[in-house]
Amino acid sequence: MTFYSCCLILLAFTWNTSAYGPNQRAQKKGDIILGGLFPIHFGVAAKDQDLKSRPESVECIRYNFRGFRWLQAMIFAIEEINSSPTLLPNMTLGYRIFDTCNTVSKALEATLSFVAQNKIDSLNLDEFCNCSDHIPSTIAVVGATGSGISTAVANLLGLFYIPQVSYASSSRLLSNKNQFKSFLRTIPNDEHQATAMADIIEYFRWNWVGTIAADDDYGRPGIEKFREEAEERDICIDFSELISQYSVEEEIQHVVEVIHNSSAKVIVVFSSGPDLEPLIKEIVRRNITGKIWLASEAWASSSLIAMPEFFHVIGGTIGFALKAGQIPGFREFLQKVHPKKSTNNGFAKEFWEETFNCYLPEGSNKNHPASASFHKGHEEGSGVRNSTAAFRPPCTGEENITNVETPYMDYTHLRISYNVYLAVYSIAHALQDIYTCTPGKGLFTNGSCADIKKVEAWQVLKHLRHLNFTSNMGEQVDFDESGDLIGNYSIINWHLSPEDGSIMFEEVGHYNVYAKKGERLFINENKILWSGFSREVSMPVSNCSTDCLPGTRKGIIEGEPTCCFQCVKCSDGEYSDETDASTCKKCTKDFWSNENHTSCIPKQIEFLSWTEPFGIALTLFAVLGIFLTSFVLGVFTKFRNTPIVKATNRELSYLLLFSLLCCFSSSLFFIGQPQDWTCRLRQPAFGISFVLCISCILVKTNRVLLVFEAKIPTSLHRKWWGLNLQFLLVFLCTFVQIIICVIWLYTAPPSSYRNHELEDEIIFLTCHEGSLMALGFLIGYTCLLAAICFFFAFKSRKLPENFNEAKFITFSMLIFFIVWISFIPAYASTYGKFVSAVEVIAILAASFGQLACIFFNKVYIILFKPSRNTIEEVRCSTAAHAFKVAARATLRRSNVSRKRSNSLGGSTGSTPSSSMSSKSNHEDPCPLPTSTERQQQKRGCKQKVSFGSGTVTLSLSFEEPQKNSVANKNAKHRNSLEVQNSDDSLMRHKALLPLQNSEPLGVEPGFQAPSRQESSLQESGVGETKQEVQIPEEPPLPSANSQNFIGSGGGSIIENTIHF
Repeated sequence: MTFYSCCLILLAFTWNTSAYGPNQRAQKKGDIILGGLFPIHFGVAAKDQDLKSRPESVECIRYNFRGFRWLQAMIFAIEEINSSPTLLPNMTLGYRIFDTCNTVSKALEATLSFVAQNKIDSLNLDEFCNCSDHIPSTIAVVGATGSGISTAVANLLGLFYIPQVSYASSSRLLSNKNQFKSFLRTIPNDEHQATAMADIIEYFRWNWVGTIAADDDYGRPGIEKFREEAEERDICIDFSELISQYSVEEEIQHVVEVIHNSSAKVIVVFSSGPDLEPLIKEIVRRNITGKIWLASEAWASSSLIAMPEFFHVIGGTIGFALKAGQIPGFREFLQKVHPKKSTNNGFAKEFWEETFNCYLPEGSNKNHPASASFHKGHEEGSGVRNSTAAFRPPCTGEENITNVETPYMDYTHLRISYNVYLAVYSIAHALQDIYTCTPGKGLFTNGSCADIKKVEAWQVLKHLRHLNFTSNMGEQVDFDESGDLIGNYSIINWHLSPEDGSIMFEEVGHYNVYAKKGERLFINENKILWSGFSREVSMPVSNCSTDCLPGTRKGIIEGEPTCCFQCVKCSDGEYSDETDASTCKKCTKDFWSNENHTSCIPKQIEFLSWTEPFGIALTLFAVLGIFLTSFVLGVFTKFRNTPIVKATNRELSYLLLFSLLCCFSSSLFFIGQPQDWTCRLRQPAFGISFVLCISCILVKTNRVLLVFEAKIPTSLHRKWWGLNLQFLLVFLCTFVQIIICVIWLYTAPPSSYRNHELEDEIIFLTCHEGSLMALGFLIGYTCLLAAICFFFAFKSRKLPENFNEAKFITFSMLIFFIVWISFIPAYASTYGKFVSAVEVIAILAASFGQLACIFFNKVYIILFKPSRNTIEEVRCSTAAHAFKVAARATLRRSNVSRKRSNSLGGSTGSTPSSSMSSKSNHEDPCPLPTSTERQQQKRGCKQKVSFGSGTVTLSLSFEEPQKNSVANKNAKHRNSLEVQNSDDSLMRHKALLPLQNSEPLGVEPGFQAPSRQESSLQESGVGETKQEVQIPEEPPLPSANSQNFIGSGGGSIIENTIHF
């Protein structure tokens, strides 16, 4: 069975060897063999396999000079290692290198050769076969180029754990060690490259791009990673297309049409040169310009694309290139290539023919196509001279390679070539580790070491995974757990050389994958030529929408990508200080956006200021109130002994004026910038001042009413209605308000408050009252006292005006209620500084109402009507009020009596009459004054009194008491006033008449009530007169009656005419 297996493998190997003749490989014997896979050609000729005969191997076409240079780099590195006395001494490295033709099929054919040779060695068939001339096993493979090809090769080599070190396959899929166990590489994977592409687009502020990718394991994963990075950076993709070098023309036309119709100016391409070439040719044919191409490293320096005839389309391309390395002596090695000298390199002959566009007649014609079909394959190649003739001239062998410009001799930036060089040295250092391994310190079981003479591929793979050495450039080389080397990228810009018109790759920046995020990319914009040859062309703009200026943000358009937006102005309170902002930033609490919404400015701070017109006006009114109150207080102080001042309860009036001063002053606490102390002071000051004011009005109004409605006053009345009790009542009423304020300030003290919610652009400095309930109690208690005061004032509105200003107090209370009832809705509906203004207006209005209604009339009489500010005027008013009350009481009694008589049937039907008569009592021994003296001393007044349906005109005449002996004698007599059929009400008002001339100490004269009527009459009477009042029993009243009264205070009432 073993023999048959050997035969099958040998057949496979023989077939594989026949497919790769001597001129289709580079091969050299050695102790250890390294395999190599390089794209010496760009592709294979399309051939329809109809299977009518045995399928033949496809023909490779389009020579790749760069691929041959990479192959030369591997041979140079192996020869350098073999020449080294320190690296693998006494060991010789050989090689077997094949052409992949940039296709998977050719690469797998070569890989089968490696695998088959290894299987033959593992079968140990030397005893059955004469294999003395066979090549040892391939312990490692360098290659391949494309990620798609490497993926297929890695799957096959991984089955046998043969290490594969790629120099150009950057697909991130190859980092998956579960699938690709033996794959390693000396090039960074595309994950970093895709991120770098997104960073470049973000750097130039492009957000509208198109993407094109090769339809293989290189392009698809690379562009997918780019999309992920672009999405994180809000970069939108207008179109995404896949291409291949084997795409049909209809597919190419479709992609070109998409590019032409797209508004995106930047196109990101993840592809190799061969896959991109058909598309670029069609774009050049249709002359589609104005695009910026962002190239991945696979085609950023491709000789297939970087051609002068394509430059008007691809000029200014920005691409990624691997970091260039240095290979000492490599330039001279490249120049020594010659078909006759390079006996181990079967590709040298074809290289020479392609370089000089000739053919070498020596050798087998079987592997040297000289027919028209051969030239047809080179027509689209990358040779320097493409033959248009049917046959090439023969080569002399004396041609000088340095006189010809080809990509092969472009060794200024050795990128892929250096990666090949590094891959070979990585394998060599792994073998060196095996060679120098000390038993007990090895990587294998029990620290054992591998035998360098019988080393196997899997043992080399183990040492490659733990490799760590320093390259010729002084860089540390070690593969990570994914088998990758982390490297940096150079950023190049395609320029057109002014000297020979060739394309130059100018380095304009770099990308450092080791740096922190945000610091990895560096670009020198001054070196970039966007058109490739002129600096006058400005940087292109590739945005779906125009940039949004500061003060605006990007607004989403429904149905469009996020990069297609409309510029929306930032809302109030928000700003954007950068171009093309995605969102507007909110201003901080104390700031607001300016008019253009480009920055935040401090909010306007508002309060009821002293300097604004409204504040000045309120301050002037408050000062005016203080001045007027002070003026009234001064007038009352100056005329404190006049009847008007005395009749208004002088001490309480002073306290009332003081409270009004406090009311006007308290309004000033509401003006100015609120502070904690002013907020805590203003409401209590206002509340206590008003309660003090209303308490004074209430006490004096209630006292007068009680005095006038009381029966004959006694000493007890004088005691309880003295000044001490009045002040006590005022204090008690005010003390309740003080308690309310203290509780308020203790439990929920007011404080200054910065209100941001009322208006967006304004901060209102107000007072937070702490407790609205406490404020309600404060105002409610004030209104309660005002209501009680209004009740008593209304009840006493008909008392003598000189005694009590009841009517004016009633009006003042009405004004008070109107003001504070209006204040409640006004306070609730206003905000900001107007809250304070409303309360100031209410305080001033109520205070002016109290001052005007209670005091202005009296001040007017005192200053401008002094004739009314006399004791006679007071007496006259009091007598008229007394007579009015007595007459009303008499009429009520008369009506009651008449109704009783009518009910008993005692009425005769005659009209009763009522008369008042008086007669002088001449029994008095004291003579009256003479008529001349009486004429000098007589004063009088008239009062018209209306009650019921009648009117009384009361003419009163008063005589001053004589100061001589006669007057003294008259003072000893008593006056008697007798009234028939009168009730207690009449007697009460008779008793009030003497009050006008009596003024005991400590008692206000206008409110004093004597305890003994007789004593008062004896002291003040000048004669004795008896008065009779006849009350009619029937409604008809007499037309007139004559009556003579002797009044108190030394005056006599001469005549009174009463009309009923």
